[in-house]
Amino acid sequence: MTNSSDSFSIHTFRPYRNKVAPFSTEVPQETPENVSTPLSVLMQSANANTPFGDAELPVDSADTHVTPFDVESLSIDPQAKAYFDQRGITTVHDAFIIASILHTNKNVKEAAVIYGLAFRIHPKRPDHYPLAQSLLQARLLCMLKAGIRPPRREIDILRGYNIPFANYIEGIDMAWDGQDGRAALRHIGNAYEEFHTGEEIDSLYLEIVLKSAPDLLESTEKGLSQRSIPKKLFMYWDHNPPAEIAANFDFHRNIPGFKFKVFDKHEAAEWLYTNFGVEARSIFLGARHPVEAADFLSVHVTQLCGGWWLDAGIRIRDEAALRFMAEQTASNVFLLTHNGVVHNNFYGTVANSSIGADCLLSLYKNSYLHHGLSRAYKTGSGVFNRALNRRAWRVLQGFEAADGVQVYDHTVFDRVID
Repeated sequence: MTNSSDSFSIHTFRPYRNKVAPFSTEVPQETPENVSTPLSVLMQSANANTPFGDAELPVDSADTHVTPFDVESLSIDPQAKAYFDQRGITTVHDAFIIASILHTNKNVKEAAVIYGLAFRIHPKRPDHYPLAQSLLQARLLCMLKAGIRPPRREIDILRGYNIPFANYIEGIDMAWDGQDGRAALRHIGNAYEEFHTGEEIDSLYLEIVLKSAPDLLESTEKGLSQRSIPKKLFMYWDHNPPAEIAANFDFHRNIPGFKFKVFDKHEAAEWLYTNFGVEARSIFLGARHPVEAADFLSVHVTQLCGGWWLDAGIRIRDEAALRFMAEQTASNVFLLTHNGVVHNNFYGTVANSSIGADCLLSLYKNSYLHHGLSRAYKTGSGVFNRALNRRAWRVLQGFEAADGVQVYDHTVFDRVID
């Protein structure tokens, strides 16, 4: 992908983590980045039952009691320890909550231990949530984040529950180990479809695409002239905007060279009914929050009209930002947060965008099947991350893509949006 402005850079990446051999209790040594350890060596066992030695029970052990090693592991985190002191671990849910706390607080090695505990005590019924395979998948991913290669035995156990989950873990391992990124993407396949839109697999998959195969987001139809994003700005506020929001509308309304349109709730509902039908209006009016309603509206507006969507509370920073927008040559422009999530509060597309069409599919699926899903997953950034991943996967399989995509990292968002 080419950059239309030298002052802005495309997405950059945190360095992938160093790997250590499974079952090893030794401190990993620094090695040159271009030197890799043979897989046969990495996969050798050191005669321990788990990656954490004999202190941890194997995940497939029939022993479901909480061990001193489990307690020692969770005690590293005051929040996790407070939960344990108050409630203990008597159910899968307790273990899952503590593991999630550790995971969120970036104590990933310890989170892997407690996810393993949760898997041990899980009854392995397909109607018991969280599902057993979800717990084991989270454990193995936390190992990778901690620089520990997941043991083959546990991946095989995971594969027995869910093949795409196992492919996902193996593919992330390949990518983070510095192997061929395209091969990693092929190995993962479309495993993200096993998850709700916007879960972590979507940002990790997109990261591999942007690092190893950004051409998968380019237009592949030869000789096709790229359509540029029209100079239109769209916003939404349900009713009675406060003074600061009204002032923000006036600011963008007066930007020369750009057409500006702001929707209120009544107008948006009628616009959706006129252009997309009664179902679109019903879902919009049934949104749980004005922000969810704005999420739903935005994709429909930009898909039909083309242009730039901005949330009502943000502002284009300055003339350099306007030049950045005007100079974009890709048909779809997205910007990421620091952790690889697409901003849906500021983006630009052409009308009838292939990315926008895929976002609409996810919007309706989530609205009908997963009404209670978190907004970010249901109608927000998650549908965009999923659309970009589907696009990359299709092109990787040889399908043509008519419209190109440009993705910028979080530093660009900070320089364009105030």
